[in-house]
Amino acid sequence: MTELIWEGKYDKDGQKVAPLRVSLPFQTVETINESAQERQRALDLFASGRDSEWRNRLIWGDKKYVLPSLLDEFAGKVNLIYIDPPFNVGADFSFTTTIPAPEDEEDLPGLGDPAGLAFTKEPSIIEQKAYRDTWGRGLDSYLQWFYETAVLLRELLAEDGSIYVHLDWHAAHYAKAILDEVFGLEGFVNEVIWKRQTEKGDVAQGAQHMGRIHETVFFYSKSDKVTWNIQYTPYDQTYTDAFYRHRDPNGRRYRLSDITAPGGGEAAKGNPRYEFLGVTRYWRFSKARMKELYEQGRIIQTSPGTVPAQKRYLDEMPGVPLQDLWLDIQPLQAQTAERVDYSTQKPEALLERIIAASSNEGDLVLDCFCGSGTTAAVAERLNRRWITCDLGRFSIHTARKRLLSIPNVRPFVVQNLGKYERQVWQESEFKQEAEGKKKSAAALHRAYTEFILKLYGARPIAGYSWLHGLKAGRVVHVGAVDAPITTGDVTHIVSEFKRAMGSGKDAPTRNGADVLGWDFAFEINEVARQQAAQANLNLKFIRIPREVLDKQAIAQGDIRFFELAALAVDVKQKKRDVTLTLTDFVIPPDDVPEDVQKAVKHWAQWIDYWAVDWDNKSDTFHNEWQAYRTRKDRELQKSVAHTYDEPGEYTIVIKVIDILGNDTTKTVRVEAK
Repeated sequence: MTELIWEGKYDKDGQKVAPLRVSLPFQTVETINESAQERQRALDLFASGRDSEWRNRLIWGDKKYVLPSLLDEFAGKVNLIYIDPPFNVGADFSFTTTIPAPEDEEDLPGLGDPAGLAFTKEPSIIEQKAYRDTWGRGLDSYLQWFYETAVLLRELLAEDGSIYVHLDWHAAHYAKAILDEVFGLEGFVNEVIWKRQTEKGDVAQGAQHMGRIHETVFFYSKSDKVTWNIQYTPYDQTYTDAFYRHRDPNGRRYRLSDITAPGGGEAAKGNPRYEFLGVTRYWRFSKARMKELYEQGRIIQTSPGTVPAQKRYLDEMPGVPLQDLWLDIQPLQAQTAERVDYSTQKPEALLERIIAASSNEGDLVLDCFCGSGTTAAVAERLNRRWITCDLGRFSIHTARKRLLSIPNVRPFVVQNLGKYERQVWQESEFKQEAEGKKKSAAALHRAYTEFILKLYGARPIAGYSWLHGLKAGRVVHVGAVDAPITTGDVTHIVSEFKRAMGSGKDAPTRNGADVLGWDFAFEINEVARQQAAQANLNLKFIRIPREVLDKQAIAQGDIRFFELAALAVDVKQKKRDVTLTLTDFVIPPDDVPEDVQKAVKHWAQWIDYWAVDWDNKSDTFHNEWQAYRTRKDRELQKSVAHTYDEPGEYTIVIKVIDILGNDTTKTVRVEAK
């Protein structure tokens, strides 16, 4: 087979550069729409060591880590893969979001003008890194990235599995050559042409090219055992006018179909021969069946002596067997109900056709370019299991809201690779430096801590276990890569801070501490700040950005640290009745443009979604209630009431997702009587 070659496909030893195969465990950070009974059953299964029930998965993470990690559990088990990878040179992870119009601050009746203020959120550095990995060396890096992705996806496919790859004119012809190499020429099934927009799509006055109005979907199978459910499209008007010219008195349209045996004469061997309505022939049906159809009015003779024919009604015909030119699926229009204002969103009808054709109920569908969540939403409605992932936080948030809008959506989980990805990074980044000092886990952690302190602009200090640096007179604690900052950590920090005051040149000079962490326990804002206040310690919680994993971001000086957002919630309780009301939300500036910050007049404008776990058991966050803005309804409900069935002490966790897709949690405790 002729092979497509690009720079970087082979290493210096002439071996193909293989995809990364670091397998990491997934961390569940949220369980959504799981009932109390289902939650208890899952806990019981876990406690007994048995496999838990299936949960569909929404994964936030880089595909180069997610796909090899999925292989551990799903190699050869995925029935259908649909991917809509980036194919437009110059595309990035930026997205447009909208700040709703401010509310009346006196009575807060609603959100006023639903249009609000739209602005473009630039991609994070980690998203820019993914973009550079894909397009950084132009077409060569794209082809290598696509090749490695295709190799892993093939390994995930079941023997009867199919993959659909959605592209446009920029890279489709190159991708076809790579797919032929990975799946074999015999694996190619169809090249589908989808007319994605109207004839005036991109041909303006002065354009020197024909209108580019289609996209391509390549359909490959892993073997000749492929699952295939024939689909049909409606007949066009020209066909029905030409062939379904007859009508019954009730208006039903029909055509007349030949009922003689195929071939006739000797070729009709095996078909019955008899006389019917004065005509003797080899017939398609037995005499009894012919009589039955005649009595039903399905067999007619237009005039005496003519060969009878069968009525075939238009409303009983399935349509035209699906062809590879799809002109009947319309692109999303501005007012389409399913639209979620995500730039790469595809019509649900497109995915309905693909999923119905190449999978059955209960089959597993994978989409590793989640986008707005169309594949997951359609798979959910068609009763398929699904896994979808994306690197963009806003994509994950958009998909979560979309899935929640489906009536009776089955429980699903939000996962990431969290600490495990960071552990791999720490090991590869600081192992050599640690070995140069002393080969130990402590030396590795020390090298990592000094690296984070340098990025934060703090200088290291020695002699303490929980205080690692100083910056402008404030002590700095650096959290480990594999554990969240907990209230217990804060207890140690406060205790050591007290002992350090005035004890030498490395002692803090002001009552302040910056606690840097990758993740933070749910209750950190409330409990830990109370501890710090009692010690007269001004405490700030600072999130370590994922961008520190990117060497180029560091080289460019693009690393920025921000405080956690702060959420205020009013709790009213009467016996077993509890009412929660959001009263304030302070978002860190992040990389929101200054003019956008000024446009926000009320704290509620920052919030897009919030959810409540009414009985958190120190496990994952369980979404038991949620409220969110939709494209049609921009108003946000700010209060919710709940009644506990049984008396007792309960831990409530409230999660807020802001308009940028970032989450903030708050924990409160109540005693239902």
